[in-house]
Amino acid sequence: MSTRTNDPYGVPGRPCSIAAALQVVGDRWSLLAVREVTFGNHRFSEIAKNTGAPTDRLSARLKSLVADGVLERRPLPDAPRHGGYYLTEAGADLIGVIRELLRWGDRWLTSSPPMKLWHHDHAFTPLPVCAHCGEPLAEGEAHAEVTAEGWALSGPVAGSPGRAGEGHE
Repeated sequence: MSTRTNDPYGVPGRPCSIAAALQVVGDRWSLLAVREVTFGNHRFSEIAKNTGAPTDRLSARLKSLVADGVLERRPLPDAPRHGGYYLTEAGADLIGVIRELLRWGDRWLTSSPPMKLWHHDHAFTPLPVCAHCGEPLAEGEAHAEVTAEGWALSGPVAGSPGRAGEGHE
């Protein structure tokens, strides 16, 4: 997927795939760029206009997203001499994350959502479902199991080789 490694064991603090993912898409301009590409805006100028990102920062973020395998550059269909940005499989997998951020923002940050998602002829409401058994996920039904050596849910285990600050920089 990636030309760079974002190893969950290489992040500071608790080894965690969330922390590793945030190293790739954890700034405002990265996720907004992915949002724009999802909406079909593939040109740098479209992405810059619709995100409001400073062009130097956006250029750096797009380059990083390409290097991390989230986006790819391809010729634009209507202007083959110019490259556009397109989602990779990893980038397309972020669509659910973006939808959840939209849902959360609509619920907690605004009284009048500026955008709505539609599924056929009705409003789209995402529902988390277990891919293994197909059951809808009710609040409190999922739990975490720590598999990183030397760590528990409460934090590092004293005397373990996986403790924070020891070899994970």
